[in-house]
Amino acid sequence: MGGHLLYEAGPNAFHASITVTNDIQLSLTEARALQLAATGLLAPPARAARKQDLLAAIHRVQVLQIDTIHVVARSPYLVLWSRLGDYPQQWLDELLAEGRLFEYWAHAACFLPIEHYRQYRRQMLHLEAAGMPRSADRLAADPVGHLDLLERVRDQGAVRASDFEHEGGRSGTGWWDWKPDKLRIETLFSAGEVMVARRENFHRIYDVRERVLPPSLLDDGAVPAREEVDRAWTLAAVKALGVLPARWIGDYFRHALKTQPKPHPDGLVDSGELLRVAVEGWPWPGYVHRDHLASLRAARRGKLRATHCTLLSPFDPLVWDRERALAMFDFDYRIECYTPEAKRRYGYFTLPILVRGELVGRVDAKAHRGEGIFEVRALHLEPRIRSSEALASDIAGALQRCARWHGTLTVRIVRSQPTAFARPLRAALRALAGSGRQ
Repeated sequence: MGGHLLYEAGPNAFHASITVTNDIQLSLTEARALQLAATGLLAPPARAARKQDLLAAIHRVQVLQIDTIHVVARSPYLVLWSRLGDYPQQWLDELLAEGRLFEYWAHAACFLPIEHYRQYRRQMLHLEAAGMPRSADRLAADPVGHLDLLERVRDQGAVRASDFEHEGGRSGTGWWDWKPDKLRIETLFSAGEVMVARRENFHRIYDVRERVLPPSLLDDGAVPAREEVDRAWTLAAVKALGVLPARWIGDYFRHALKTQPKPHPDGLVDSGELLRVAVEGWPWPGYVHRDHLASLRAARRGKLRATHCTLLSPFDPLVWDRERALAMFDFDYRIECYTPEAKRRYGYFTLPILVRGELVGRVDAKAHRGEGIFEVRALHLEPRIRSSEALASDIAGALQRCARWHGTLTVRIVRSQPTAFARPLRAALRALAGSGRQ
């Protein structure tokens, strides 16, 4: 491989000159199909979801990011719905309580397969090296206070996160010193000495690790070396996303800087674990996990057809990296819930709309569960997307399925951009309601 690369950082700056020699060439459409297949978004579910399917979907994406905003649905539940369709949301809570998942820091706060616990245990034991210096500093500055809190949880039993969140500096239990103990419980969580045993109404319930983990995972002598973890996460990131350049690898588990993947994927090409590809329009070489070889061949033959139409969480792995979403789908996406209202362009919590392999727009929606209304405050199509009755039918189906999952069977369209698209969209929703295909 050889070449010259000139790259200007920024969401709209893909000015590059590069020459790459590779055996495998992919069009951007083929690369999209490969990524959608890897992330479980290529085709709609073939059958009703089962509880085991949730676990399989989490294993596929590796990390299920947690966020508490629920104007539609909290992100982890929505990410799973986008892939599986209707399912009881308590299944995710049950998988955590059953010990088949655990919570920790990965891309962000995430639900993670319990089989991957030992990789994260290394971070718990080496907070400074894992990029958590504040937690390390708090432990070093107050070891007695943290040990005292840990022993209280061990003796008194599991404790709710809300026990540390009462106003006035003291909780209703009478024995938590609110502000210091709130910081201590979070630090003990980062250090892995307490874990989230379960969630109730999405509130964390903490307990000591020996009451949460199976005995087989309590031995710190079996924790893998840092280099072994880095290698595993680099391979896992490539596998989870189907195809990606080196610069997108480190962000997936936040284990490396974008410009400094570790280990570099070229070394994993040499060992046969990754394949190197050239993707149309990319100024960088791309990489594909060897487990996706069959999908890669199918993509190159045009056999991976994207047929899924759905709404995505802002924290879906497909879109959480702005540069990646732009390069893969020509979709410039930024969540605006942290932007002052007057400066928002699209809405508080806009959901990307996936239609047959393209990100065609975004919807600012709210589920009014009490009234049974799914309100589409605004729907924006991308400027490059031509509106049509077929597109309206696909989007209406996605909206109706999401609304049904929430028990909000009436979908109300407030406005759209372009404005004229609201008419065929409302007509498509009426047709769905009239046919009973809800």
